[in-house]
Amino acid sequence: MIKKASEIINTDKKIRLLIAGYPGIGKTTLALSAPKPLLIDVDRGTDRVEARYRTDFIQPDTYEELLEDLVPLNLIDYETLVIDTGGQLIKLMSAYVIKQNAKNGQRDGSLSLKGYGAVGREFARFIDYCYYQLNKHVVIVFHAKEEKDGDNTRLRILVEGQTKDNVWQPMDLGGFMEMQNNVRTIGFTNCERYYAKGTHGIHGVLTIPELNGNQNGFLTNLFHQINENIKAEAKDAEKEKKAYQKIINTIKEATEAITTPSEAMEVLDLINNQKHILTSEKECKSILFDKTKELGFKWNKLKGEFVNEVSDDTKSA
Repeated sequence: MIKKASEIINTDKKIRLLIAGYPGIGKTTLALSAPKPLLIDVDRGTDRVEARYRTDFIQPDTYEELLEDLVPLNLIDYETLVIDTGGQLIKLMSAYVIKQNAKNGQRDGSLSLKGYGAVGREFARFIDYCYYQLNKHVVIVFHAKEEKDGDNTRLRILVEGQTKDNVWQPMDLGGFMEMQNNVRTIGFTNCERYYAKGTHGIHGVLTIPELNGNQNGFLTNLFHQINENIKAEAKDAEKEKKAYQKIINTIKEATEAITTPSEAMEVLDLINNQKHILTSEKECKSILFDKTKELGFKWNKLKGEFVNEVSDDTKSA
């Protein structure tokens, strides 16, 4: 179904978010601040969340069991699927793809090169299923690890092999949690320490407020802000589009009335005096020059004007 660009103003986008950080920094609690979350606790860590901030959860032993749980009828009361952790989910997927095809594994039970590719594809398929078919926010938690890059130490998500690319690709946002001056933060902009991902006005380092018994709503508020930003962007784009079309229509109407080179110059002055938007100036001049070509006018570079014909000592544009 074709939709108008303005329809996005009335749409609430679901968000796919990756959270990474060291163990114990509060990644799971932060993830559970998303709207109406269901915790997919493949890491068996829900007991480490302060009791007042725990939510409904499942603890599948296999990937097949997880897929059986994640059906629309079971998820009516939830808006967000929180996967904790992504690394453990990938381990469940590894066993699954080896079971599907023995060539995906090696004799010691680890993944083959082909197996890593299969896991990557299954991970992408799973996130797409949660996002598009189940229509849920997706928050996936990863432990971080340190990697040496020359003299620098960088933080990376803890995941094996080529799967990193499959993990990051579908995410709308990706943030690294750190402690800065005894304050928890999450960064959504690439820096020397880590790779991150920001969109729709969410960039830089955000402070995560201490809960102290208060409502756990950081991500709920963040997701709401993202949707407000999207709607504001759409409204601004719609205004620009209308202003752009008004300029184009004005120049088209003026151009159609041209019969002489002097009138062509008047339209050129009109174009130059417009407050242009997007590509309107280039397109308006293209409309004008197409019309002058049709009328047989030439541009005299020396005189800087349209003429009926060009003398031998001038060049046409």
